[in-house]
Amino acid sequence: MDMDSDIRTYPDIGERAFGNKGRIWLSVVMNIELYLVATGFLILEGDNLHNIFPGVELEVAGLRIGGKHCFIVVVALIILPTVWLDNLSLLSYVSASGVLASAIILGSILWIGSFDGIGFHQAGSPVNWNGIPTAVSLYAFCYCAHPVFPTLYTSMKNKHQFSNVLLLCFILCTVSYASMAVFGYLMFGSTVQSQITLNLPTRNISSKVAIFTTLVNPISKYALMVTPIVNAAKKKFPSHYSKRFIGLLASTTLVISTVIVALAIPFFAYLMSLVGAFLSVTGSIVFPCFCYLKLSGNYRRFGCEVLIIGCILLLSAAIIVFGTYTALVEIIGSL
Repeated sequence: MDMDSDIRTYPDIGERAFGNKGRIWLSVVMNIELYLVATGFLILEGDNLHNIFPGVELEVAGLRIGGKHCFIVVVALIILPTVWLDNLSLLSYVSASGVLASAIILGSILWIGSFDGIGFHQAGSPVNWNGIPTAVSLYAFCYCAHPVFPTLYTSMKNKHQFSNVLLLCFILCTVSYASMAVFGYLMFGSTVQSQITLNLPTRNISSKVAIFTTLVNPISKYALMVTPIVNAAKKKFPSHYSKRFIGLLASTTLVISTVIVALAIPFFAYLMSLVGAFLSVTGSIVFPCFCYLKLSGNYRRFGCEVLIIGCILLLSAAIIVFGTYTALVEIIGSL
């Protein structure tokens, strides 16, 4: 990007390296990943709301919808007006509050373990080998935000600080993830669920703070997550069509389709594991390695750097194969 100011997005890099096919492939991977993450938001909302209000049912046109399915539909109806907005600047500020929300959730979990009678005394198997593929896939999902790095880089005023920004972000994420993992294991042992909020006693104020903070985040981020998909859909229609109408149609269709997928596959951990194993690793590890080798021309001469990149690609291939297979087996087995 320093060498060519015309490169502003991740698909631009793919096009520079591999032509139009590179752009198309990268765009497909990015948009599917965003779509499934948005679907995961609905599943997360349904799980947590059902945990708080277990007896709620909804009847629509004689069809009775109960449990988490009811809440997925209700949350989708709440989210729908936000995806109709053309100006998402307000939502971007709300979404930026995610760092504060994460700190609040982490603090609430620590408070519950320390002062609400749960403690940090649970035990379980230190290693569950059968769960390694799923765990590694979830790690990949948590860390793989690389497709947004070019956009972040171009938006920075002091671009020479980019490496420091990345270092700080990864450190904060690691501290946050590791703390939540350790607290969850010490509080609930092997019984900890895919979302720790599902283990929390709903009668406590601190538990409600953690749960409701978890609920606010996806609602504020859903529209921002699907905006690139809506914009891509708009570009597929001729210029004489009303962009406003096309945007409303595309965003509404997108919400409806994510609801259908969330109702059909309501397994948060397995879905995010599938996203991490196949899409996140592909978009954040495999493609950057191939693009770098192609653009730099280093693949023509074998050396230490090429050897390291080759090892990274082999490891990534193993995660993609075993992680995707495990996630699909778990999803099919749970249907």
